[in-house]
Amino acid sequence: MNQKRSPHTLGHENIGKLLLEYSLPAIVAMTASSLYNIIDRIFIGQGVGALAISGLALTLPFMNLGVAIGALIGAGAATLVSIRLGEKRAEEASYILGNTVVLNLILSSSYTVITLFFLEDILYVFGASEATMPYAKEFMQIILLGNLFLHLYMGLNNIMRSSGYPHKAMFTTLATVGINLILAPLFIFVFKWGIRGAAFATVISQFAGFIITIFHFINKSSFLHFMKGHFRLRGDIIRGIFAIGMSPFVINVCACLIIIIMNLQLVKHGGDYAVGAYGIINSVLMFVLMVILGLTQGMQPIAGYNFGALQYERVRIVFRYTVIAATCISVTGFFAGEL
Repeated sequence: MNQKRSPHTLGHENIGKLLLEYSLPAIVAMTASSLYNIIDRIFIGQGVGALAISGLALTLPFMNLGVAIGALIGAGAATLVSIRLGEKRAEEASYILGNTVVLNLILSSSYTVITLFFLEDILYVFGASEATMPYAKEFMQIILLGNLFLHLYMGLNNIMRSSGYPHKAMFTTLATVGINLILAPLFIFVFKWGIRGAAFATVISQFAGFIITIFHFINKSSFLHFMKGHFRLRGDIIRGIFAIGMSPFVINVCACLIIIIMNLQLVKHGGDYAVGAYGIINSVLMFVLMVILGLTQGMQPIAGYNFGALQYERVRIVFRYTVIAATCISVTGFFAGEL
């Protein structure tokens, strides 16, 4: 799994073959993660109750905002690493890796402290009622404490894929899903920890993913690895990461706002159970979206590397292939949902 593979093959191998090689592992990992979210709601619904699902749905804006911050750094850094590798500037890519770790430490810690301090007030703004508040609060208190591991895992996993290890990135994600799938029913049904059990299972699985990625980049046989002195923050790297990562950040923030507005209207016109139903629908919808996200994650290293290598025609080809494939997936998902 840790075979040394040069990302420089991205500059000359067949685009279709590369897109398949990099996208399939990402799609498998993302759909497995999405499928687990659906199963997790079944565990919570059966083991805790319907109102717990409603409480869980209220935490979706938190999750989206956390993913937005993770994407700001992770997607931006991974793309920048691909470009630098295409430019044959491997040491510069190592500096980006170090800056990614430090930025995640700063932003995720700040996000955790602020949201934990105002957690109850924020949940009421998101549409929590007296009945759903305990579930949402208990779940988020634990999730936020493990937020640092999630952000580091997300950022480093993206860079792992960009530096030539798409299969290892997939296995890391599958490992987190597997651990979560084992621990969640154990904590909910056997230990009787309720919704806190689901949160503990999630945090432990994210910590496991973090450990795997850390060990990958500590290993000096990895194409890209941690190097002493490369963790000092640099303004040019931060600006580059934020410039590229701002697009997925804004998209996720908008998704967060949409969910807040929907939850507030559902509480007003349908009550707590309507919020829970919307949360279930969102999980099913994400199953299709995760396939597309996996496709774009596979495309990113190819496009980034060839952009850095000034091979713009290869960038246009992989972009065209990705748009066609994503459109087919979206249309198929739409008709499957309607049927």
